[in-house]
Amino acid sequence: MAQFSRTWWGKRFILALESFSDSARLGRGRSYANNGKVLNYKIDQNEITATVRGSVNPYFGVYKEPKYRINIEIKPIDKTNWSKAIKYISSKASFVSKLLMNEVPDNVEEAFADLGLHLLPHSKKDFKTSCSCPDYANPCKHIAGVYYVVASQLDHNPFLLFELRGLSKEALQAELAKSPLGKVLSTELTAKEIPLESSASYYTPLEKVQITEKINPREFWLGTKRLPQTVEAVSPASLPAILIKKQGDFPPFWKKDSSFIETMEELYQRVRTKNKEVI
Repeated sequence: MAQFSRTWWGKRFILALESFSDSARLGRGRSYANNGKVLNYKIDQNEITATVRGSVNPYFGVYKEPKYRINIEIKPIDKTNWSKAIKYISSKASFVSKLLMNEVPDNVEEAFADLGLHLLPHSKKDFKTSCSCPDYANPCKHIAGVYYVVASQLDHNPFLLFELRGLSKEALQAELAKSPLGKVLSTELTAKEIPLESSASYYTPLEKVQITEKINPREFWLGTKRLPQTVEAVSPASLPAILIKKQGDFPPFWKKDSSFIETMEELYQRVRTKNKEVI
């Protein structure tokens, strides 16, 4: 059976659903998603619409494969609570840096919990669902199948968690970019690369400059003001490995199930360990 989620957010989305849904129906829904019976789906903010192929069942008088229309609406977080959440997240450097670099921190749900909110589904009350099938249960296997397809999409777009709760990725990052750390990080993320220029020499050629005024050698070397005895080192504002982290956990070229960022961190750690006596 196909693995529907490689990332923690997709897996937690499924675990949240399993905590308050019938496991048998979710299992049949997983089978529907795995067998390609979810023909199409569309996610528009916090609303999901889909078409799912049903099953032929002569016992119920179904002799031709039916197609059912599914509608799922996830309860959005209101604007007031979103403002509180963004203000709280903006005060945490680890949250701001990761979210601006297209990562969702694995403890982001804790930030919402501290405010009495939930980013992940918390109960049946978070969902308003309907299916055109005759099954009276909710969720039925068709709705459950769409749940698993949405969970798989979280691997490619973790910010879908925020969108399903009523806030787009662009709006979230725009608000976070207004924080002190966000301003610094945004400057680096949007910095344009300086194009390379060919040069005829490795060194800057010297040019002769005509000096009109007389220069005192002592004043030239000592200057009119004394230099400070100590110079304070300024720590760089940039974040380490920013080029790698900008790609996110699963960039388009990365086909493995493991996180690209975690793999590179492990590689760099091995290099540092192997060459610790050199560096």
